[in-house]
Amino acid sequence: MNLINMYTSLHKMLDKSVAFEGIAPLLLRLYLAPVMLQAGWNKYQSFESIVDWFGNADYGLGLPFPMVMAFLATATELLGGVLLIIGLATRWISIPLMVTMLVAVFSVHWPNGWAAIADASSWMSDGTIMLNEAVITAPAKLAAAKDILQEHGNYEWLTSSGKFVVLNNGIEFAMTYFIMLFSLFFTGAGKYTSVDYFLAKKYLVNN
Repeated sequence: MNLINMYTSLHKMLDKSVAFEGIAPLLLRLYLAPVMLQAGWNKYQSFESIVDWFGNADYGLGLPFPMVMAFLATATELLGGVLLIIGLATRWISIPLMVTMLVAVFSVHWPNGWAAIADASSWMSDGTIMLNEAVITAPAKLAAAKDILQEHGNYEWLTSSGKFVVLNNGIEFAMTYFIMLFSLFFTGAGKYTSVDYFLAKKYLVNN
């Protein structure tokens, strides 16, 4: 068997996995849905403070029409989370959700670089994408916190679920969600795993 025949045989084997192609977008949807629902619910519960933060230029984002912007962000995340779960209007809802993620990236997280957690030991910390004051000072802050907690607190219990970290609040999470939504925009909600698929099969495919 020459290389061409071997490649063709292997490719045909891989093609059989297409029957399960709906699983990948399903997993993306199920991952994103609780994230969006939680974000929207948090905004709903503290809506007045969100409006104030959106509109205040001194300590907030300084966005125009803060009431409208806060309402749209809250509604988009809550409705988007529900639609992602059932796989309905997935490509449509991914658009405002992507816009929401981009607003978060450029208005909130961009000055902090990439990383969500300030980790000075990361190889990325050698570049400007992660190197900021939070990253540079993280080791000293962690060392000070460790000394205080070891002396005055139950350090073993406090760290039993994981080590302490310093948040950097970079664009990492928002961009990851954007990329996942970007993928769903092109793939749709998934074959056999979404309401979109069965609606399209009934009303679009045969027309």
